[in-house]
Amino acid sequence: YQRRVHGQTTMGLSRDDAGKFLTQYIVDGILEKDPFKTLDVEGVGALIEMACEKGRNVRPDLKCGVCGEHGGDPESIGYCARIGMDYVSCSPFRIPAARLASAQAAIEMDEAAKGV
Repeated sequence: YQRRVHGQTTMGLSRDDAGKFLTQYIVDGILEKDPFKTLDVEGVGALIEMACEKGRNVRPDLKCGVCGEHGGDPESIGYCARIGMDYVSCSPFRIPAARLASAQAAIEMDEAAKGV
């Protein structure tokens, strides 16, 4: 529920209405990707990162995560890992891809930390 609210409020889009024009927005370059499937890291992602950071300033043990379509999207999973989110949650049929994306993100971050 919260993820959907963030995306709809930040971009002013309703999933119910967006189906009528979203594909054309992507074709015309107004949007790079479907924001209901892949996090817009510059907009919604920045707000999520800020929320996690500010929340953890008050409560260091705060667990932050993402669910739904974004929780099963490899690109979104990589972003969530890079900003230090604790978990992603997705539908059962997306679990294999989500696990692979999580592992790849962990390897990339480990290699970056080692300077590889």
